Amino acid sequence: MDALLETETVTFTVKGQVVIPRKFRKEFEIEEGTKAAVIATPEGILLKPITRSYIRSLRGSLKGRGVLKAMTEDRKREREL
Repeated sequence: MDALLETETVTFTVKGQVVIPRKFRKEFEIEEGTKAAVIATPEGILLKPITRSYIRSLRGSLKGRGVLKAMTEDRKREREL
């Protein structure tokens, strides 16, 4: 995103739903069914779309950190319970 932040106004429904403006959906590759992480920050609510390109960007990010080994051990302990 550019250093200049774009601002749009949205309205919350009774259920707390909002419509993301089309230009942002297009820019961030948000399609029907796209999930998003909802994060509380000191400035407010941050929505981070979990898109295919975001998931691709994570590939290999945990390599060499022992995550697979730790996950395998956790699952093993869960089965023993």
